[in-house]
Amino acid sequence: MAKKSKTLDLEEGELRRMLLDRRAADRKRRVDAFSQSGELLPLDAEDTEGVQVEPLAGTRIHADPDLRLARPKPKRARVWVERALLAVELLAVVGLGFIFMNGLDLLSQLNRELAGSFAGRTPSPAPLLGPVVLPSGHTAPSASNPAAPNEAEIPDHLRPLVQAYTAALVLPTPGPEQAMAISIPAIGVNAPIVQGDDWEALKRGVGQHIGSANPGQNGNLVLSGHNDIYGEVFRHLDQLQPGDEIVVHTAQTSYTYTVTGQLLVAPTFVEVMFPTPNATLTLISCFPYRINTQRIIIQGELTRISDAG
Repeated sequence: MAKKSKTLDLEEGELRRMLLDRRAADRKRRVDAFSQSGELLPLDAEDTEGVQVEPLAGTRIHADPDLRLARPKPKRARVWVERALLAVELLAVVGLGFIFMNGLDLLSQLNRELAGSFAGRTPSPAPLLGPVVLPSGHTAPSASNPAAPNEAEIPDHLRPLVQAYTAALVLPTPGPEQAMAISIPAIGVNAPIVQGDDWEALKRGVGQHIGSANPGQNGNLVLSGHNDIYGEVFRHLDQLQPGDEIVVHTAQTSYTYTVTGQLLVAPTFVEVMFPTPNATLTLISCFPYRINTQRIIIQGELTRISDAG
């Protein structure tokens, strides 16, 4: 028959007391060992204060209901840095406001000055978009007075604008389709063509008005020449009749225009120089011979194109 094991029925308090006794005995043994080795100094019993707590229950903390945590005090250096940054921000805002107000005042001042600069001034006419008189105009030559540009044809108030218009003209870049020469078999004309129709250009031959169409192109090819000076190249334009041919040569092609009409107009009749929808030709010269109070106009239309060779 098996032997029954003896079971000790101990209460919780007795087990706790046994554990405390064993822990105290073990602690006393370590203290005695340290004391004998000189590693532990003796303490007076009265200097020690027992802890009135349950050894195995741990330390109990009872919160004070009136306890309040104090806010940490910032460091003095940090306080001064924050104050300096705030001062800089305020100064920046004030500076931006000053710049904005100063800009408004400056803009207002500029507007007042601009308005004052226009006060009391009369509007000036717009710049010319074209000539106001037909080219080739000049005074009739005589033994005592050589020929010269006829400034009297231009109204006095328009002369500065005419000079500005002439000075602003730019000669086109030379090209193979630029007019180079003109021949009119009916009146024996064979002359070079230069770009421009001012006083200096017409000394060298027949001048093409800058901005007019090139030979063969749709538009109005305008050519001018003198009738009584510098070779008298267009002296006999009045002898041309409808059906006569005028040939304009380029480097590669010859363009034949057929005369369609003749006009006698005042020097200010610039409408004959206006562009046209078709390929047309306009010849201009002074008239009558050595009087030059009018302009003779020969008009033609393109009828044939052939190689220059």
